[in-house]
Amino acid sequence: MQLAYVFLGYFLGSMLFGYRITWLLKGVDIRKLAEDENPGTYNAFVFGGFWCGILTLLADMGKGYLPVILYRQNYSTEELIFALVMAAPVFGHAFSIFHGRKGGKGIAVMAALVVSNCFWHLPYSVLMFFITLAFFAVPVVVTRYISLGSLLAYAAFFIEMVVFGQLGWFGMEQAYLYELYILVFLLTALAWWRHRANIKRLLNGTENKFGSGKSKSKEG
Repeated sequence: MQLAYVFLGYFLGSMLFGYRITWLLKGVDIRKLAEDENPGTYNAFVFGGFWCGILTLLADMGKGYLPVILYRQNYSTEELIFALVMAAPVFGHAFSIFHGRKGGKGIAVMAALVVSNCFWHLPYSVLMFFITLAFFAVPVVVTRYISLGSLLAYAAFFIEMVVFGQLGWFGMEQAYLYELYILVFLLTALAWWRHRANIKRLLNGTENKFGSGKSKSKEG
């Protein structure tokens, strides 16, 4: 029965709301407008407008938040399967079963995972949320590179999981913790791999900056 939450997470994750919402409200396919065919939250803002972006953000976060919260209400989080429940929406978003195994970069979904853990192990989990937020927001404010903030936030999330796990905040057995670290590392590696074009542009100094107008490749 616990596996049902993993399948639910992957199913919800596979629903690319950035594509669906902008198509319904604006009649545009943001996958064709974005160079990397990324149906992400930022592209929904850029090519669909404010409301498309807001609705996409809420929907993408919701599909990451819902399976985790439902699982927490019924089962213990001290087993490895809880990590799989958290990972499933991210993998679904990145490799959608409805779109030929193609998808977005999972930034909004990852944000939902951070938020979904904010109400347990208080006040430490809230600290985790603000640290991750800072690693995203500060680089974006300073450099206006959304991709840089996203990459650093994912890296910070992985480091926090390891540090807080070793401090015993998750209440998991050590064997499960090591498996959790591996899974979160794979999620982080996936995010960085999906951002490989952004990384190349960052290194070349050609990455698009937030507020610079409509671009061909953005986050999600």
